[in-house]
Amino acid sequence: MLVSLRDICQIAEQKNMAVAAVNSASLEAIRAAIEVAEETRYPIIIQHAQGHESLVPLGCVGPIVTALAERSSAQICLNLDHCEDLSYARHALDLGFTGVMFDGSMLPYDRNVELSGYVAAMCSEYGAGLECELGSMGSREAGERDEGGTADEAGAIYTDPNQAQDFIERTALDILACSFGTVHGLYKGEAKLSYQVLTDIRDRVKVPLVMHGGSGLTDEQYRAAIDAGVRKINYYTYGVKFAGEAVRRMIDERVFADPSANVYWHDMTTTAHESLVKTFEHVVRVFSNGAEPFVI
Repeated sequence: MLVSLRDICQIAEQKNMAVAAVNSASLEAIRAAIEVAEETRYPIIIQHAQGHESLVPLGCVGPIVTALAERSSAQICLNLDHCEDLSYARHALDLGFTGVMFDGSMLPYDRNVELSGYVAAMCSEYGAGLECELGSMGSREAGERDEGGTADEAGAIYTDPNQAQDFIERTALDILACSFGTVHGLYKGEAKLSYQVLTDIRDRVKVPLVMHGGSGLTDEQYRAAIDAGVRKINYYTYGVKFAGEAVRRMIDERVFADPSANVYWHDMTTTAHESLVKTFEHVVRVFSNGAEPFVI
């Protein structure tokens, strides 16, 4: 069933867990996410980033996910990730998206507040939830393939807790994405997270918080962030990296056994799907933070 971003994060708040938010850049990823949610009985968020429009168009992914989610027993949110254009957000909501992440983090503060408030009103019309970002991880969602490194190397600006309180109160958002040491893409060094940023925000305003750049951390780092108030964790880069490595191994093994052997496209997509299921199941269970599986 389709549920709103607001509701799915309130479930996570009540159970002191985080919901995995995985990107929908392929049918294999969409299928894997839904299958894992049904098998584990934990909710999941399927996301389409505006920066991934070249990988799969919004007009394709929206109808596919809504159709599959509506007939699924799992609780599924379809969220628009890192949207920077109001018209793109409106189009997604018209297609059935139940959440929007408006990213005005690169704008001047007052302009970010103004546009975020506008998107909040838009989401309210559709009963959808709103996520906004304050602070910057430096690296961008649709940056270079190997973008990452450390937060300091990427030029991150950690979220200011006092500004976060003002931002939340003025925009009427549902959840807030914070910069506290994670990065988009692949880590090239050890991740150093400032959990104090999260706890300071939560001391001021009780809203669910979001971790972007959630790939590449240890299970202990995930759990510490959840205990500090993170209720949604975006996970993409390492999942597709592992799937690519699985495809490479499959091809290498087949060609090694028989250099003339054919490798068909469905061999690659099947292998990728199996890898994504394994990876998504692991992170969903870790992000559950010990909460019992459940259904509505």
